[in-house]
Amino acid sequence: AWVGKVVDTFDLPHHFNIVDSDLIDGDVLINFGDALRIHHSFSVDPFSKDKFEYVLETVLNMSGHKAALATKGNRGHDITINGETVSLKTQADKSIRTDKIWISKFMELGAGEWGDNPEDLIKLRESFLRHLKGYDRIFTLRTLKRAPDWFYELVEIPKSLLLTAEHGELVMMMNSKQFPKPGYCYVPSKQNQKFQLYFDGGGERKLQIKHLLKNECRLHATWSFSIPNE
Repeated sequence: AWVGKVVDTFDLPHHFNIVDSDLIDGDVLINFGDALRIHHSFSVDPFSKDKFEYVLETVLNMSGHKAALATKGNRGHDITINGETVSLKTQADKSIRTDKIWISKFMELGAGEWGDNPEDLIKLRESFLRHLKGYDRIFTLRTLKRAPDWFYELVEIPKSLLLTAEHGELVMMMNSKQFPKPGYCYVPSKQNQKFQLYFDGGGERKLQIKHLLKNECRLHATWSFSIPNE
């Protein structure tokens, strides 16, 4: 019965495409797409970050690349691919937009000095810029459509784009009831945004990346396929 579910899925249409990639070749494209289809033969949940990491490492090695996952808990890169360190992200929120990227937890901001002084945002931004030194490239696997017609895309966020936050416009939300006060870094400015850094002062104290324009990024590949209606 379980094998039958996979066979039923593989009988349905699928379209895998390389758009512009120096990483995804024909074998990686097919093997990764088949892993997605097998997963969704048994699950209606989008690919999680841990599955993305494991499957990407596996299909790259199957195709002759050299890929190795980092040690669990590593604060920098998630995987090394052909000698380059890479950070992997996923996005699967139900309000996902095709033209803008959101990373709900890019990094933890820790317990450093952060209160209601707008200058605290300078130190938080410096922490973000230091974090970027921990890897060479950044990829995000995005779930744009869900069952029964799934659509995934692999997007590379240029590290050079994120580094421009060094000159972004910092604004602390002084009217917020949160403490520490949350804040934004608008890049390059509030009136002309390519993306935002959001310094979330909630319980997790995390950094989000919001409203990042996908047309500033590189679309590597797409996978679309259907699964049987139960």
